Amino acid sequence: MPKRIVVSWSGGKDSAWTLHTLRQQPNEYSVIGLLTSINQRFNRIAMHGVRRELLDAQAAAAGLPLWAVPLPSPCTNEHYERRMTNALHFLRQLGAEALAFGDLYLQDIRQYREQQFGNCGLELEFPIWGIPTLQLAGEMIRAGVKARLACVDPRAIPSDWAGREYDEKLLADLPASADPCAENGEFHTFVYAGPMFRSPIRVVNGETVERDGFVFTDLLLAADATGVAKSPDPAILAG
Repeated sequence: MPKRIVVSWSGGKDSAWTLHTLRQQPNEYSVIGLLTSINQRFNRIAMHGVRRELLDAQAAAAGLPLWAVPLPSPCTNEHYERRMTNALHFLRQLGAEALAFGDLYLQDIRQYREQQFGNCGLELEFPIWGIPTLQLAGEMIRAGVKARLACVDPRAIPSDWAGREYDEKLLADLPASADPCAENGEFHTFVYAGPMFRSPIRVVNGETVERDGFVFTDLLLAADATGVAKSPDPAILAG
């Protein structure tokens, strides 16, 4: 029987490609849902600043349930670890057997996940681990993954790249010091189309703001985008 697996979901390209990779192995895996964490004060993914309604749209496009773990703001490591551990025990009770992460090569991040969550009754898997990132970036784009940069680190790439498309032109323009998949936090993406989705999600760029040293573009569902020029949203960059 295929292993019942949940994908740790950020809304970005690496978690989306992890989902796609698992679905290419139907004899090995049965993806039963997506797991993410939400800043409960602002109802957004904290680091990415992505709105909850966009995550819900992704889950609907993927045809999967989304389990959101609410995190306080500010959130300590203790809060995060306790709530995530509780969530993983809950998923195990629902019949999940494994949790997949979209990590690529940062050994310390992988070790942290294994140490903190390895005793929750779920196997931890890393389906795209070790793939060379330039190769992986090109493969995703050629397969039809479409994404925008929701958050950028201006110390690594230009600040006006926030809201830009993740495409071959961006890869060509990247500084040599930047990882093509941004594994070191150079930027974070939001995927709005690709082979893991049944239909694309229509998004438009809202306002762009800087907070805590990062630059965020507020992505909006096209149906909600009645005007980009609006009063600042204090929830942008929450976390």
